[in-house]
Amino acid sequence: MLRVGLTGGLGSGKSTVASMLRSLGAEVLSADELGRALMEPGQQVYAEIVRIFGAEVVGADGHLNRARLSELAFKSGRVNDLNAIVHPAVIAAQQRWMEEIFKHNPAAVAIVESALIFEVERDARARGESETILAGWRRSLDRIIVVTAPDELKIARYLARICPAGAGRQRAEADARRRLAVQIPDSVKASLADYVLINDRDTGNLRLQVEELWPRLLAESNKSLTKASLE
Repeated sequence: MLRVGLTGGLGSGKSTVASMLRSLGAEVLSADELGRALMEPGQQVYAEIVRIFGAEVVGADGHLNRARLSELAFKSGRVNDLNAIVHPAVIAAQQRWMEEIFKHNPAAVAIVESALIFEVERDARARGESETILAGWRRSLDRIIVVTAPDELKIARYLARICPAGAGRQRAEADARRRLAVQIPDSVKASLADYVLINDRDTGNLRLQVEELWPRLLAESNKSLTKASLE
């Protein structure tokens, strides 16, 4: 078995890589999708967000107003408040998911796609944490894959996805730049990663990199079955 973290900044193409790896046989979980599920009404995460941020983040339908919540978090400097609520629950759920995967398939390559693997640990340690689930997230993963791309290309991809018709482009670009500003630069992430995929060309080029990487992940998973070192 192999526990893999797949990360990259906004617009880097990590979701595309996740889809490619899934098609090759990997088990893949999106941290964003998991987080959204945990933020639904009735969930403990939802209740804690409302308690900390107030009723103004609740929409008329009873669900969270994500735009308002994002505005409060990023513009008001409360990103850490939000992350401290969401991230522990998400990481705990990810670990339970991996346990279930390996119970049924000990040779699986289980991949968690998340934009903030390094940032979560950085922020936890900045708060003085050392042994919490957040501070130790990186240690719970056998390998890290980082997807990189130039920042301006990331922003262009984000805008093409969020506002393809051009409406709201200025606001979306400002939001993208705020998000990138709190993310660790690609150069630092790449130095901390086990594998780096460079997504500065077309999808075909990225696919070639993924197809070259996949056999190596499988080989490392097979090593773990024989208790061989992954170092």
